[in-house]
Amino acid sequence: MKRIALLALTFVLLWACSKVPVTGRRQLNLLPESQLMSMSLTQYKAFLNENNTVSAGNEQADMVRRVGERIAAAAETYLKRHAQSSRVKDFNWEFNLVNDPTVNAWCMPGGKVVFYTGILPVTKDEAGLAVVMGHEVAHAIARHGNERMSQGLVAQAGGIGLQLALSEKPELTRNLLLQSYGVGSQLGVLKFSRLHESEADRMGLIFMAMAGYNPEVSVDFWKRMAAQGGSAPPEFLSTHPHNETRIQDLKAHMPEALKYYKAK
Repeated sequence: MKRIALLALTFVLLWACSKVPVTGRRQLNLLPESQLMSMSLTQYKAFLNENNTVSAGNEQADMVRRVGERIAAAAETYLKRHAQSSRVKDFNWEFNLVNDPTVNAWCMPGGKVVFYTGILPVTKDEAGLAVVMGHEVAHAIARHGNERMSQGLVAQAGGIGLQLALSEKPELTRNLLLQSYGVGSQLGVLKFSRLHESEADRMGLIFMAMAGYNPEVSVDFWKRMAAQGGSAPPEFLSTHPHNETRIQDLKAHMPEALKYYKAK
C-alpha cells in the first residue's frame, strides 16, 4: 500500500511540475489553475463593485487598458513561439484602474489586472506603466500566485485540497486567494519570494520590449520606486528584493530584453 501511495504521489508531482516561460525554472503548482481562475473571476468582480473603478473614456484608465492589451498580446506571441500557449488557455484579459492612493497593482489568474491611481505618479508615462504591467502579467503567466496559495494551504489549512478547503474553510481559502495575488491594500499580503520577483522582472522586460516599449526605462522606474520607500515602503515594494539588487539584475537581463525591442 505504501508503495502504491508513493507511486501515486510521484505521478502527481511529475504531472504538477511545469517550466516557467523565459527562465525555464521547474515549478510545482498543486492547485487546479481552472478552479483558481473561476474563484478569481468572482473575487475580481466583487473587488470592482466595492471600489471606485475609473470608467472607460478617462485618459488614465484608457492608458492602462491600452498598455495592458499590448503587453498581453506580446506575451501571448512569446508563448506561442515557444509552444507554451497553454499557460494562457481560457484567459480573458481585463485591465482596470481604481481610484485609490495606494502604490500598488496586481494580476489574478485568467488575466484580471487592476492598477491603483496611486502608482501612476511613479510610472509617470506609458512606458513606465508598461514596466509594471509587464511585471504583473508575468506573475500571472508564471503562476506565482498558485505556488504561493499552495504553500498557504499547506501552512494554514494542513495541506488539504482546494475543494475541501473551500467547503470546510471558505473564509480562510478566500483570504489566501486574495493575499496570494496581492489584492487589496488592507490585506496582509503573503510574501512573493525574491525568486518570483526576479522572475517576473525578467519576463516583464521581454514582454514590454516585444510590445514596443523600451525596457531600459525600467531602471529609472525602479529608482523612482526606491525613492518612495523611506522608513515605510509602499505595499508594492514591501516584499520585494532590495532596490539596488533589483536594478543590477535588471541591467544584467537588459541585453536579452533588447533583442526583442523594436520601437513602435
